[in-house]
Amino acid sequence: MAGDSHATTVTEHATDAAHGAADAAHGAADMAHGAESAGMPQLDFSTFPNQIFWLIITILAIYFILTKIALPRIAGVLAERKGTITNDIAAAEELKLKAVEAEKAYEKALAEARAEAQKIAAETRAAIKEELGVATAKADAEISAKSAESAAHIAEIRDSAIEAVDAVAKEAAAEIVASLGRPVDAGAVAAAVEAQIKGDA
Repeated sequence: MAGDSHATTVTEHATDAAHGAADAAHGAADMAHGAESAGMPQLDFSTFPNQIFWLIITILAIYFILTKIALPRIAGVLAERKGTITNDIAAAEELKLKAVEAEKAYEKALAEARAEAQKIAAETRAAIKEELGVATAKADAEISAKSAESAAHIAEIRDSAIEAVDAVAKEAAAEIVASLGRPVDAGAVAAAVEAQIKGDA
């Protein structure tokens, strides 16, 4: 009897051990399943409605922020930059037109200045030519007058020289006749000298 009771006790212990091992195995499986569920909750189908709700809320919030805050600011900045660029282009075109007009005005003023300079040069040349002609005519007249005056003076000198030569010749002839011891006839001496002078002439 003692042996049967010992066998029964051993059998009970073995059964308890088997049940403990099975319970331990189930506990391990439950722990593994719990860890897997805790590691990737987005794959848990029981949380899908909650996840979809918050996804919609997040998308709506992002859409509201983009349409009401971010996109208007970006559009405003782009519009401002576009306006600035347009104004700069318009200002550049205006400056270009002003530069073209200034260049045309400069070319016109330069052409007018050249024409005025040529006109002044032509008038100056004409005035100088006229003054030169007047001065030349005056000089020619003065030279002609001086020449006539010089010719008259030379004629006077020549006449005076001839008269002086005639007188000297008559005096010399009279002295020669007197030195020969002959009587001096002034009329005859003068006639002989004049006849000799006219014959030489």
